[in-house]
Amino acid sequence: MAIQAGDSVTIEYTGRYEDGTVFDTSRKAVAEDAGLLEDDPDRTFEPLSADVGTGDFIEGLEDALLGMEEGESGTVTIPPETGYGEWTEDQVRVFETDELSEQFGDDLLEEGAYVKTADGTVAEILRVEDGTVRVDFNHRLAGETLTFDIEVKSVS
Repeated sequence: MAIQAGDSVTIEYTGRYEDGTVFDTSRKAVAEDAGLLEDDPDRTFEPLSADVGTGDFIEGLEDALLGMEEGESGTVTIPPETGYGEWTEDQVRVFETDELSEQFGDDLLEEGAYVKTADGTVAEILRVEDGTVRVDFNHRLAGETLTFDIEVKSVS
């Protein structure tokens, strides 16, 4: 049965940047080989289950899944416009250092650190200057062309 909008699917996946570097996977062995366990040793690896046509998958991955069947594998390249969008300066904001120190603590206010807002958004501290902090709210994969190896484990 070919996947259509409204189907629930379970997939194994490995996501790579254009240079081939793995940034995410559902397979523990791939994560070990790529050194991803160093960043999050407690992470669990399991297939991803979601509904097609509801926005659970990024657009490019969802488009690739449509028409695939259980047991089928494939590789899809997803440009930013159907992935996580283009990186934009509009998503970079400047805050008063005191305001962010209150919310996140001084430890997290260093360049390159990631913070999570109350609504779950993850942002990167780009620059800490006299009295201000420059924070990037673009998705960490914004502007990237991504390649996903996918294997459809089940369709219902």
